Amino acid sequence: MDKLFFDLRPTHNPHRWYLQLDPSVCVGPPGNVFMFGGVGLASAVAAMERTCGRPLIWATAQYLSYARPPSIVDLDVWTPAEGKYNTQARVVGHVDDKEILTVNAALGARPSDLSQQWLEMPEAPPPEDCEVADHWRGSEEGLHSRIEVRVARGRYGSDRLGHPQADGRSLLWVRPREGFPIDAPMLAIMADFVPSGLGAALGKHAGGNSLDNTLRIRRIVPTEWVLCDIRMTGVHGGFAHGAMYLFAQDGELMATASQSLIVRIRESVTER
Repeated sequence: MDKLFFDLRPTHNPHRWYLQLDPSVCVGPPGNVFMFGGVGLASAVAAMERTCGRPLIWATAQYLSYARPPSIVDLDVWTPAEGKYNTQARVVGHVDDKEILTVNAALGARPSDLSQQWLEMPEAPPPEDCEVADHWRGSEEGLHSRIEVRVARGRYGSDRLGHPQADGRSLLWVRPREGFPIDAPMLAIMADFVPSGLGAALGKHAGGNSLDNTLRIRRIVPTEWVLCDIRMTGVHGGFAHGAMYLFAQDGELMATASQSLIVRIRESVTER
């Protein structure tokens, strides 16, 4: 079993897992930290893959509330439909009796020789030619300190202030600093970097609270870095929508992602 970025643990019930929250999987200013949404989706994906013994095809999370350390998030896996090659599954994540997120998914693989992609990786300088980008709050502890980001196109962090990206598009090279494998749960964490594209598009300390997060897996291959092609599609009425395409260094399209978020414009690093 691959080592995970977060501390997901089994119970005596093969359909229940739990996640002990600590600051290493959380974001937010001091005194107001909460579980990174991508970790919630990633932990649900890992729980389903381990319960079903099948790889992820797609998963979508609906975020309902916040989970804060040092609470424990229980993850209950349901498999209402199981076929020869695929399983339809659902996870309910909760802290005590408070529901935090719901994840619906399909898992499995079918025998097939077809393997093709029509979407090509955009041109981008290799990660070694791109400078390390700091989070907009600076050397923030927690999850952002464990993930390295390098900007191949657009802007990230405080560098984005006053420089809106006219086409709403940015390219980020992303990797975990601690050498964790690139698997479906890790791609789920990276997929939750879509809100960073809003700040780049607007040229502001902007982002937001994710309402949902959908990940669709095509083919995962060994790679150290992932090129995250973030495309903000629009913002209106206090909500924004964006998508991401996740490529291996060799150009393999590994996954696609999309989400909607509540827009937050932050004037200070102490704001959530």
